[in-house]
Amino acid sequence: MDFVSIRIITSDVARLVEFYERVTGARATWATEDFAELKTPNATLAIAGTRTVPLFAPGSARPADNHSVIIEFLVDDVDRIHRNLTGFVTEPTTMPWGNRSLLFRDPDGNLVNFFTPVTPAAIEKFAR
Repeated sequence: MDFVSIRIITSDVARLVEFYERVTGARATWATEDFAELKTPNATLAIAGTRTVPLFAPGSARPADNHSVIIEFLVDDVDRIHRNLTGFVTEPTTMPWGNRSLLFRDPDGNLVNFFTPVTPAAIEKFAR
């Protein structure tokens, strides 16, 4: 089994896609006005409108209601990302497990973390 994507349900697909294109530098592929994907080499971030929820399980997902999941992106230089988002996000922090992390919320309130391994153990863990 391969973990390949995470999907965010939103009431404004275009706004959230524009946000993630801006912060990741990736371009979205649109399937319909209610569904777009931002693909990276290892996983996909899918963004879907509320009209897609009944296709799976009516009432199972609500937009802008996440309080437990953090969407994480491994980046080459979290401090460079921070400079590009100055005024929009707080300062990066080096975590006890060796990642330098930039944690912030997207327009729907979902937590997003960009991180760069900085200690030898963290670098080894994420060696490509």
